[in-house]
Amino acid sequence: MTPIFGQSNAAIEQLQSDRLRAMLALCARGHPWYRRQWQELNIDVAQIATVADLERLPLTRKQDMMLSPEEFRLRLPDLPLHERVLWEVIYTTGTSAEPTPVYNTTHDYHAYLLQSARVAEISGIRETDVIANLFPLTPAPMGAFIRSATNAYAAGATIFAALPGAKHGAFDVHRSLDQAVRSIALHRATILWGVPSFIRRVLLRAIESGSDFKSVRMCAITGEASSPAMREEIRRCLRELGAQGATVFDRYGSTELGAFAQCCEDSGWHNPAPEIQFHEVVDPDTGRRLPDGERGALAVTHLDRRGTVLIRFLVGDMVSMDRSPCPHCGRNGDRIIGPIVRAKDLVKVKGMLINPAVLLDTLQSLPEVDELQVVVQRMDAQDEFSMDELLVRLATNSTDREQLAGVIADRVQDAVRVRPRVEFAAALDIYDPSSQTKALRFVDKR
Repeated sequence: MTPIFGQSNAAIEQLQSDRLRAMLALCARGHPWYRRQWQELNIDVAQIATVADLERLPLTRKQDMMLSPEEFRLRLPDLPLHERVLWEVIYTTGTSAEPTPVYNTTHDYHAYLLQSARVAEISGIRETDVIANLFPLTPAPMGAFIRSATNAYAAGATIFAALPGAKHGAFDVHRSLDQAVRSIALHRATILWGVPSFIRRVLLRAIESGSDFKSVRMCAITGEASSPAMREEIRRCLRELGAQGATVFDRYGSTELGAFAQCCEDSGWHNPAPEIQFHEVVDPDTGRRLPDGERGALAVTHLDRRGTVLIRFLVGDMVSMDRSPCPHCGRNGDRIIGPIVRAKDLVKVKGMLINPAVLLDTLQSLPEVDELQVVVQRMDAQDEFSMDELLVRLATNSTDREQLAGVIADRVQDAVRVRPRVEFAAALDIYDPSSQTKALRFVDKR
């Protein structure tokens, strides 16, 4: 175990406070957005001495960074070369089609290598592993695709890219689903690394084609929310393929922050590098820090960054925090505890308050479903007083669509007490994995 996780929480917080003071001093010198904000609010960050004092600073919302990404980039020409030279630009998206750049210096890249090595240690990724990068090749360089290689480097593992996704550009470099399946069998991949819905499609195609996936021992999923039903469906496919293992490592994180790691399935997510970032659970309206165990909005502060720097950044998820020793592995430090729910996920449909996560969980466990999207809309889009309609859009290879539609409608009604209309569509019409946006599994059009 990395020594830092054997230290007391008090010792870890002392290290974090030391790093925080240095980080805020750099921001006070060369961070355009925070310099202006702190000046307008008459905040003297020199008075912020510990991580406990962070509560005195305002929250940063994702929209702030999306509107002014260049102003979140540290500008200090007197820093050493490796702390100011640009190593890479990775783009992040929310639900917008316009990507937002996140700038990483050499210093930041090295920090991500450290973070990735810790993720590998916590989650059980080995130097003997062969990782299949199943993330799509996208028009803008997205973190999930690019950082797959960095994670392999950090673990000492082997990696290859399947290059799936809808074609774009002039060079015809994208590969098909069948080619991805062939590459996994050819290279004897041990870890499938990608978006859960696409990994499931790969596994289903491997079952259909009789491909040899016996070497696979783990699926590392990220990029979209997963559910217990989706993870069990992935395990079912692995078992049917006779894979050597059926572990599903559910990675949680973002381009801005990197990944957090589970030491075992369905446990909390460890902060793998507490000397690099500090986590709080806060009231998103007031910024007040909430006690451990209480659910609120996750806010993250960079402690040792040189490119894009974020202080008390609201990720957009509702979680709780646990700083007691992990009951599974004994590590100290903070762990994010689920269920992870988007802050605005609860919606009312036909007078019923429903949780989209429960609804998607109901649908994702069906093997006949290749792609899906749930839409809440007005029955008459031109009439603002029209009744709500719950629409389930599906892509399937089933030949009996009428029967499947009935099963879907019954399941949804049982789960959320609202009966949907079911519509069939092509998989790419529901979600194009090469697009620059995250998969929208639930859309409210009202």
